[in-house]
Order: sequence, then C-alpha cells, then structure tokens
Amino acid sequence: MGMIKTVAQAWKVAEIRSKMIFTLLMLVVFRIGSNIPVPNIDRAVLAQMFTGDAGLFDLFDLFSGGAFSNFTIFALSITPYITASIIVQLLGMAFPYFQRLAQSGTEGRKKMAQITRYLTVVLGLIQAVGLTVGLFREAVVDRSVFSIILMVLVLTAGTAFLMWLGEQINDKGVGNGISLIIFAGIVARIPSGIRSLFTSVEAGTISIITLIIFAILAVLVIAGVVLIQEGQRRVPVQYAKRVVGRKMYGGQSTHIPVKVNQSGVIPIIFALSLLQFPLTITYFFPDSGFTEWVTKWLSPAGNPGVWVYGVFNVLLIIAFTYFYTGATFNPVDVANNMKANGGFIPGIRPGKATEEYLQKVVSRITIVGAIFLAVIATLPTILSVVTPLSLHFGGTSLLIAVGVALDTVRQLENQMLMRNYQGFLK
Repeated sequence: MGMIKTVAQAWKVAEIRSKMIFTLLMLVVFRIGSNIPVPNIDRAVLAQMFTGDAGLFDLFDLFSGGAFSNFTIFALSITPYITASIIVQLLGMAFPYFQRLAQSGTEGRKKMAQITRYLTVVLGLIQAVGLTVGLFREAVVDRSVFSIILMVLVLTAGTAFLMWLGEQINDKGVGNGISLIIFAGIVARIPSGIRSLFTSVEAGTISIITLIIFAILAVLVIAGVVLIQEGQRRVPVQYAKRVVGRKMYGGQSTHIPVKVNQSGVIPIIFALSLLQFPLTITYFFPDSGFTEWVTKWLSPAGNPGVWVYGVFNVLLIIAFTYFYTGATFNPVDVANNMKANGGFIPGIRPGKATEEYLQKVVSRITIVGAIFLAVIATLPTILSVVTPLSLHFGGTSLLIAVGVALDTVRQLENQMLMRNYQGFLK
C-alpha cells in the first residue's frame, strides 16, 4: 500500500508526472519494437525450435520479454549491454587504468560509460552473427550474404536503440532505464502466464485448490523477496571529535548498511549460465548420445536430471553469492577509510580488528541471502516437477521485478523529497 501511495503522490506533482509519462511512453516503444519481426525468417520453423526446453536461451527470452523466441528486432534485448557492464566492472578490479577511471569522478564515469557503449555494440555484432548463422540458421529463408548482413545490422541496431532508450529514461524519466526495460519485458509475460493457468483449470489439468495454494505461495514468496531485498544489518560507527582551528569536527554517530542480498540477481544469472550451457550445446547436436546424456542427467526435464540440476544450482548460487559480495564489499577498504577519518565501531579496535569484524558480519549475513536466492531460483523448477503447474514467471523474474519496482519507488520518494527541500529553500 505504501508503494501505491507513493506513486499516487508523485503523480500529483506536475514535474514528476511528466517524467513518469515519458518513462511509460519509452516502455511502450520498447514493447512495440518487441513485436516487429526481423525480415527473412520462417515463423513456422521458429515456432518449432522453442517448443521444448530452451536451455540458456530461456534467460535471453526472459530479458527480452519474448522478443528472442519470436526473433524480433529487439531479440538481443539489452543483454549485450549487461555483459559489457559486467566486463567493465571486472576490468575495474583487475587493471589500474580502469581503477583510475572509476576513481576520477564524473569524467571518469563518462569515459567508462563510453567504453561500455562501444563494447555493447561489439558484443551485439558478435551475438547477432552467432544467432543468424548459428542458432536460427534453419529459420533463415534467404541465406545470401546481403540478407545475413542486413539481419545482423538490424539486430545490432535494435540493441543500440534499447541502450539509447535506457539512457533517455535515466536522463528524462524515472528509475534506471536498463532495469525498467528488463522489468517491462518480464511484466509483459504475466498476462499470458495467468491465461495459461486459467486454461489449465478449465481443461481440468489443475484443480481450483492447487491454484489457490499456488496464489497463497506466490504472495508469501513476494513478501519474502521484499523482506530480503530491503533487509540489512546496520553496523554502528562512531566518529571521534577533533579540533581544527577554532572549530570542532566529528563526534557524530552513523552506521554501515550491510545488505542481506548484496549481490542482487547476479549469482542466479551466473549459475544459470553455467548449468544451461550443456543444454544450449544440444541445440546444435539434436540426435547425438551427448544430447541424450545431458537430457537425462543435467536437464530440469530429465530424471534424475532435475534433482542433479537442483543440487548444482543451489551450490553454484551460494558460491557466486559469496564471490560477488566479496567483489562489491571490501572490508579492508572500509576499515582503512574509517580509520583515516577517525571512525570506529564501538567495542572494536580500528584497523585489523575492524576488518576481521566486518568480514565476520558479511560472511554471516551473506549465507542468509545466498540460501534465500538458492531457494527462490530452485523452487519453480521443483514445483514444475511435482505439480502440473508450468511456471514461466520464475524466481529470477520475481527478484528482478520486485527489485526494480522497489528501486523505482525509492527514486520517486527521493525526487519528491528533493522537491520539498528546494521549495523550502526558495
């Protein structure tokens, strides 16, 4: 209710309302483009390719809101940009040049954003070539050089346009543009999922009781996602008083927020990429012994593959959660910064002891977030096996949708707060 109230209050402010309308119009443009097909594709062949388990391409189809499986102009969606952003972040941890850019303020961030854009176009070209002459080659009607080049350019231009669209939302709209594009793609699949459930009820494959239990479970899972996404451990920090000239500085109390889910949805994406990679290879060797073995032992559709898949999924998500949390939250840097500015945790000595204390806190709280991510990601697969429910709106979708919604509402609250401050200063 608080979220709805915030949106309603923001809508009453003319300046914020114009930003919200602009954002909605940009998302409408995205959905229109997601239904414009790439030329030179046989739709009947394309439909046959996505009748079964799509492997890693389920993730691509999730981010594109179905544009990938329909091979529209936005088939690549924004995934090349996400990949480029992750690569640039990793380079920032490994190479001094990118570290200096990250620490150079506004100009450094602009340079890194420019590098990310160029890398996005390069990755888009590579992925477009791979799809056109690789995965979707059977659906391509005209395989001449000119036709292939045209399809590659259309797909790459679609990704570049979405990147521009996201930046326009960042500048003139509300929320993070890239996240909202993914959010729009996920939400666009909800009506078809609901229609599928009611069709199953009418056909008798799912009982009303099962549907009610599923609805209750969905509400509980959403509440849990919100709780974990917003949950944090506040480590108290006290700054010592110091006199500079005739003025006294410091003496205030604050805290370090350590989030329960510090890594977001990244561990699920990494784990899914590794686990679904063998399934993706089977697309290119449909009648081989390798395909039969993978389907039986490593596929969510196989038996005992579904249980092997679930166990590996849990272990990989926990491992990646610790890895990504360690990459984004460095207790050594935090402890050193606190010591340099005269800060300390009450009862803990500055320096090495603070570093060890923060490491212990992060390790303990991360295991809660890791187990939660593993349960959320694995639960839809298990439910699809033990019940007749076909869950297209899985744990990854739920985490992204809820996280983006919370972040957007938070930005609306901040904009209204800043507007009130500006009015007060006037």
